[in-house]
Amino acid sequence: MNILVYGAGVQGSYLAHVLVKGGHDVTVLARGKRAEELEKEGLVIRHYLQRKTTVDRVRVIRRLESGDAYDLIFVMMKYSDFGAVLPILAENVSRHIVMVGNNMDTYAMQDYLSKHGQSPKQVAFGFQATAGTRTDGRVICIRGGHGQMVIGGLNSPIPFRSLLEQAFKRTKYKLNYHDQIDAWLKNHMVLVVPMNMVILFHGFQMKQVVRDDKRLRQLVAAMGEGLHVLDSLGYPLTPVGQASWIIRYPRLVRWALKLFFLLPISRLIDGTDVELNALNYTFAELRTRSDVPTPNWDALEAERIIQS
Repeated sequence: MNILVYGAGVQGSYLAHVLVKGGHDVTVLARGKRAEELEKEGLVIRHYLQRKTTVDRVRVIRRLESGDAYDLIFVMMKYSDFGAVLPILAENVSRHIVMVGNNMDTYAMQDYLSKHGQSPKQVAFGFQATAGTRTDGRVICIRGGHGQMVIGGLNSPIPFRSLLEQAFKRTKYKLNYHDQIDAWLKNHMVLVVPMNMVILFHGFQMKQVVRDDKRLRQLVAAMGEGLHVLDSLGYPLTPVGQASWIIRYPRLVRWALKLFFLLPISRLIDGTDVELNALNYTFAELRTRSDVPTPNWDALEAERIIQS
């Protein structure tokens, strides 16, 4: 298969690695210094937990032309970057697109791609369970097993599921299909945003995060508030067990987070102010529509504004 991975950060790099190992013709869209690194050194990934380094050769492009045809396009970008990519995708002839990453606007994105451009699009949305950072021309990737993605369509099953199955057939990468992917992504967002607000407040100094018991309490309470907001607006809480623990056992969740932040692996978390602000801004609209009070979320948000 001819597959494009649009974006060469941690997420896109690992997915490209998997697809190359699956025997496909993989192209990566990258720009600037990152494109030069890929052309010169290849796709270099240090698999942190597996203690190995892999190097893959991929075709690199800096721009997606309207006539460039691919069987699948995986868009692996920050939520704050999706908007700039949509017009480019709409004008391209390729039909099957998977938007991967934090996302609060799935329906709006699908609607845009269905109404603009020269060919009808079929769109799925997903989230890849990998983390890490990029440094010195290589990716440091944190993953369990061989990697996995939660993926789904809106209102109906993914119409090109057979293509996805073919793409990963020769790999051990797992596709976990979810019939309420929009709700799943929103549930994930209400965990990510408070956590990153606290981490960014301390400049990724995890020992400081662990010692800041006040903000850790606010963090877990804000997660619970966010889940209550979603619930009040009719979004299902998913995964149900995860939401239940956060709401019912905040103290245990706080201690679990402390243990995680003490691990060296936590220092490889990659987050940006721009994406955090974009996610938080969009969620503010849901908070406004809901009658659920969010004092802890509001307090963390106010501190971020002051710090910025």
